[in-house]
Amino acid sequence: MTEQNDTWFAAKQAFQNGELLAYPTEAVFGLGCDPRNELAVSKLLDAKQRPQEKGLILLAADYSQLVAFVDDAKIPQDKRFSVFSHWPGPVTLLLPAAPHEPEWLRGAHNQIAVRVTAHEPARQLCRALGSAIVSTSANISGQPALCEAAAVRDTFGDKVAWVMDAPTGGASKPSRIIDPLTQQVIRD
Repeated sequence: MTEQNDTWFAAKQAFQNGELLAYPTEAVFGLGCDPRNELAVSKLLDAKQRPQEKGLILLAADYSQLVAFVDDAKIPQDKRFSVFSHWPGPVTLLLPAAPHEPEWLRGAHNQIAVRVTAHEPARQLCRALGSAIVSTSANISGQPALCEAAAVRDTFGDKVAWVMDAPTGGASKPSRIIDPLTQQVIRD
């Protein structure tokens, strides 16, 4: 139990210090950071060589960790069941962004991409941090996504302060991305 507590303490320290973390998701390793920390998000985008305009996904253990980032009042009552029935699971939803959400997080969009994961190691991480976390595939943009902790360390070196050494969920492809209000599939 002490080893587990030490692991979470190190993750929290890195998160609070604006550092990058890597962790397994349903299909690949994710790179993440504190979504409220612009400098941390900038480090993540630089490490991936990813343009800000694309926006980022937020990953959480449950919807309560996402509600501050989403304009929940803009989710119509008659759509709420279909929206939330996707979670937990490997489905990222495009929901209305809260009015204060910065462009460096949502990209050039009025929506924010959010997911409540069913992959237990990632859920445990979000619970330990007490927060949603930025989640983007651990890779240099345009390169294949990494699926093992050692590959993340080899690729990113000291750019990533904390790496969770646990397996991915074994899914064959990254999460689906859909707009549940229009039913448009962005990525299948």
